Amino acid sequence: MTMDRLAGPDTPLVYQIRIRGHLAAAWADWFAGLTITLAEDGDTLLTGPVVDQAALHGLLKKIRDLGMPLVSVNQIPPLGPENQTYKE
Repeated sequence: MTMDRLAGPDTPLVYQIRIRGHLAAAWADWFAGLTITLAEDGDTLLTGPVVDQAALHGLLKKIRDLGMPLVSVNQIPPLGPENQTYKE
């Protein structure tokens, strides 16, 4: 295991979801809790904590419902030197 649960089972994991096209600022409330960043290459990055797999699937469903192509979904490692990865 590598960074799946560094801070405990109740700590949300942070994800970065990349979608093709720029998402209008009006959609920010629909993706509450996520930071929306418009990338220079025309993509949108949605970044933030996701409490569990069901919530992640809910976010992906919202993206599907918008009709925007999904480019990638990545778990972001925790920041800071105090958060070291471990292997099992």
